[in-house]
Amino acid sequence: MLRAVGFKDDDFNKPQVGVVSTWSMVTPCNMHINALADEVEIGVNEAGGKSVIYNTITISDGISMGTEGMKYSLVSREVIADSIESVSGCMGHDGIIAIGGCDKNMPGCLIGMARLNRPSIFVYG
Repeated sequence: MLRAVGFKDDDFNKPQVGVVSTWSMVTPCNMHINALADEVEIGVNEAGGKSVIYNTITISDGISMGTEGMKYSLVSREVIADSIESVSGCMGHDGIIAIGGCDKNMPGCLIGMARLNRPSIFVYG
């Protein structure tokens, strides 16, 4: 399966690092995150690892403030943490680098990384 997404034979002997992007167009805090994730991907690969970028959700309680949507604000942290735990746990990533830029996805990323208890770095985007 991983050959279909660009893995070469020697990539299977490298540490695999999940690069979590919270990119989204729903909030200006995260519109630029994919560019940062691309740079992280290059850095991990140049350092001898094999990076795998994946996304998680993000929301903006600045938009949902005063509406029924606000009840999803705090819950979104758990959804973000669950998605990181699910993807990196399933894929067996040796480490995680998460990039967040909003007050809900940042703790969500940290919670997900802590649950997995693997070498992790959080980057404020």
